[in-house]
Amino acid sequence: MAPRSWLLALAAALALLNRGARSATFTIANGCGYTVWPGLLSSAGSAPLPTTGFALAPGESRAVAAPAGWSGRLWGRTLCAADAATGRFACATGDCGSGDVQCNGGGAATPATLAEFTLDGSGSLDFFDVSLVDGYNLPMLITPAGSSSSSGKCAATGCAAELNAACPAGLRVDAAADGPVACRSACDAFGDAQYCCSGAYGSPAACRPSAYSQFFKAACPRAYSYAYDDATSTFTCAAGSTDYAVTFCPGVPTSVKSTGQNQNPQAAGLPQQANNDTTMVFFGGNAQPSTSSAAAATNLLAAVAVTTAVALSSLLL
Repeated sequence: MAPRSWLLALAAALALLNRGARSATFTIANGCGYTVWPGLLSSAGSAPLPTTGFALAPGESRAVAAPAGWSGRLWGRTLCAADAATGRFACATGDCGSGDVQCNGGGAATPATLAEFTLDGSGSLDFFDVSLVDGYNLPMLITPAGSSSSSGKCAATGCAAELNAACPAGLRVDAAADGPVACRSACDAFGDAQYCCSGAYGSPAACRPSAYSQFFKAACPRAYSYAYDDATSTFTCAAGSTDYAVTFCPGVPTSVKSTGQNQNPQAAGLPQQANNDTTMVFFGGNAQPSTSSAAAATNLLAAVAVTTAVALSSLLL
């Protein structure tokens, strides 16, 4: 091989090694007591992932490698099955419309809990969040691993609480045989500009938290509750040195079944670990919140019980 050709080959090999070193691995795990079908969608201009959808039985996990600079989202689909007559695959929540286990470029139908990533973004940082802006269908936690960053913004985030049973009636999505299976956002449910942060409300100054978004924020203080909820909901880690675990139903024993169908993705009344790892929040009980802000929200969201500790933690984050 001529010297120039050898140097070009070496440069190409080093570029590939460097590109691989700056990628990330998502380990997607199912802590629920029912099967979850993860969906994966690459943003426009991002390289495709090796899979766009698969099934995870309770307790199972699967690693998915993401290329350098990848941007996109992950979510969980629930209550899925193939039609006996047509073979078309569909899900009660998070369906991506592909008619197949693979989403093949389809996004999540609302409402769905979303994990959003931009790898190797501004400042050589990975940006990630868990969003309830498009509603909620199951608990989800993102946990970074292996980062050399000491930043307080490189930390676990998500929504570990079960919200479907406590969802306000105007937002609740029910399945005939399974009860409440998802919780819509106010924008999705009502289409009002003040909830969608659109039109005259299309700026951070004009679009403020509503009683509906505060329902999500009180329960899950690190998750996005409305479009401009950036300050407490966006997290960053060093690009190229961080992998991520995405866990559905974190901390919930896989043997737990709710009332109704065994595949019902609800666990009404289960205590859930809050984000500060020291306080607990109980949903579906009869206790009344003790803070004035939580009490105001309860007038609108009658079935919710949020502890004082969780309400305070949402203010301190």
